[in-house]
Amino acid sequence: MLTRLVYLSIAFALLSHAQTSPELTKALERLDKLEKQNQDLTAEIQQLRAELQGSAASPPAAPLTERMDVQEARTAELAQSKMDTSQRMPITLTGMLLFNAFHNGKSGGGLQEPITARLAPGAALSGATFRQTVLGLKFNGPDLPGGGKASGSFYMDFWAGTSSPENNLLHIRLATVDFAWKNTTITVGQDKPIMSPREPTTLAQVGIAPLTGAGNLWNWEPQARIEQRIHFGESAGVRVQAGVYQSEEVYPGAAPTAFAASLERARPAYQGRLLFYKSGNGRRFEIAPGFSFSQSHVAGTSAASQVQTLDWLVQPHRFIEITGAAFHGRNAAGLGSLRQPFTVLPSGAVLPIRVNGGWGQIALFPGARLSAHIFGGLEADRGPAMPANYVSTNVSYAGNLIYKLAPNVLAALELSQLRTTYTSLGTRLNNHYDLAIAYLF
Repeated sequence: MLTRLVYLSIAFALLSHAQTSPELTKALERLDKLEKQNQDLTAEIQQLRAELQGSAASPPAAPLTERMDVQEARTAELAQSKMDTSQRMPITLTGMLLFNAFHNGKSGGGLQEPITARLAPGAALSGATFRQTVLGLKFNGPDLPGGGKASGSFYMDFWAGTSSPENNLLHIRLATVDFAWKNTTITVGQDKPIMSPREPTTLAQVGIAPLTGAGNLWNWEPQARIEQRIHFGESAGVRVQAGVYQSEEVYPGAAPTAFAASLERARPAYQGRLLFYKSGNGRRFEIAPGFSFSQSHVAGTSAASQVQTLDWLVQPHRFIEITGAAFHGRNAAGLGSLRQPFTVLPSGAVLPIRVNGGWGQIALFPGARLSAHIFGGLEADRGPAMPANYVSTNVSYAGNLIYKLAPNVLAALELSQLRTTYTSLGTRLNNHYDLAIAYLF
């Protein structure tokens, strides 16, 4: 009570003196400012107290050092999956590390993958190799005018050189640059013939295509092609493919050597393919006729190369798939058939070899990890004046089991046989056994 009286007395004295003292007026203004600052400070303290109470109910944030460690780990993971290029376009590394242990019979000619059974038997061959390992790069390119997209791919193996592990050289398999729009794709690159895109499934014969010389036209050659897609709803349609393919000429060793220098070693082949397809409910059906036309130039004249083809895929159920191809024509060696395009008579006359061939495969998928493939093919060559060491019929058939040890690790066992019949020297056989381990990446 006494304190209040003192304060009131002081205040009354100050108020009484306020009319004559300007210093007192300034002091009161400073007191007002201090009071406002005190109020602001009290409000901040209350807000801070509320935030502290809320944070106590939630889990504490990770320490700064811990969060930095996590961020650095994520950055390192991204760096491992990224490949930089000078044009800053994404590149994906893909391929297959492939180990083969194999055994060939006495008619294998000392080769890992004989194309024909040799006339003269020799020593059997057993061995192991990584030569069929495949390295690939996929390129994701820029956008194109009209809503298109550029992309590319490049695949190599180590099949060049010799069979010695110290002398395996890189070998270009496939390489393409694609300019794709919704219904049109233009491609330049190196690939199989346009009218022969399919082949059997195997891990035993990868360095060269399976069933080479026994029904599969396969030569990987430079080409330019265009594909136009026509859709009949979501599950059916037509694909029209056409282009120019470089056909590599070979000279039959039994022909007169005097004409070897006159052979044009490469020539354009004009090719096309028309694919009809329909799919739905786990089923798929495809059939595609095709053609190839070119001219061989040798001995001052020409020999036509004309081949008609038909390939197919039938999948009546997801557990089974039937694929294959057939061809008929003449002078098909430049496409990957037996190296017997024509014969050259001493007079200089060039006689094309007539050729028929094809292959088929049945693939079974009894489980998620296991698949079985049974396939075979043949090529039959006919022509006047064929030398005695020319092949009249070459037949190959095989079966394999492929098991997934892991999603990207495969083990395969394959057995195959070659039956080669020579024009007037009879038939030779060669058995081939192969165990493969493949790591996909």
